[in-house]
Amino acid sequence: MSFLEYRIKSAPTGWSKVLYVHWALALTVTAVACAGFLMLTSVANGDISTWAEPQMKRFAIGFVLMLAIGFVPIWFWRNVSGVAYLISLALLLVVEFFGTVGMGAQRWLDLGFMRLQPSELMKFTLVMMLATYYDWLDIRRVSRPLWVLIPVILTVLPTILVLMQPNLGTSLMLLMGGATVMFLAGVSIWYFVAVGLLVVSAVAAVIFSRGTPWQLLHDYQYTRIDTFLDPTADPLGAATTSSRRRSRLARAAGPARASCRARSRG
Repeated sequence: MSFLEYRIKSAPTGWSKVLYVHWALALTVTAVACAGFLMLTSVANGDISTWAEPQMKRFAIGFVLMLAIGFVPIWFWRNVSGVAYLISLALLLVVEFFGTVGMGAQRWLDLGFMRLQPSELMKFTLVMMLATYYDWLDIRRVSRPLWVLIPVILTVLPTILVLMQPNLGTSLMLLMGGATVMFLAGVSIWYFVAVGLLVVSAVAAVIFSRGTPWQLLHDYQYTRIDTFLDPTADPLGAATTSSRRRSRLARAAGPARASCRARSRG
């Protein structure tokens, strides 16, 4: 039997669920989003309709969906987690053969009315699947090799498919998400030490393979790493720092615009 069935004596029902919403977390997320709206408005020279307004609409829809999903009984998500994971995995396979190519990567499915990125679905369906697995698994088996191998396979399979697109950032997020669930489930720390040593070896291989015939990453991925370590190495904003560069320009231009407006009014 599951942890939920043994440990939860009563569950809120109906509108009483509203009292159990983590409102502090919801308000924190809203505050962070509002800061983003201000930055988008600033980057657009004070025009809220360019980027900030569409982002506000998306956030409002997402916030309502978050609350709606939170009101769904947790046993429902536990029961559908396996199906959701398999659908996400199947969509990743479809992307590999029929996906839309954009910006040098094959990551999207063109559905006509929208472009779907299955790797985004996998981010949370993987966590759901692993949580359901450990909810089912006897705690005495958590660190046994066979029962550790299963969640490792569940994590590595989508990670490889996403890495083939290629999408290094999402691949790392999937690995970190899977490792976090395993750590919280109580998997022995020695497994993580062993994986850490392998990661150090892999990073060393990536670094030393640059510029060789057996280079492990694409050139643009190395550029992103360089830019992350030294943002000034990408002055034109060609890599991931373009948004940061625009934000810095907007902050720098803000006082100048305010001064110009004041002079024009005077």
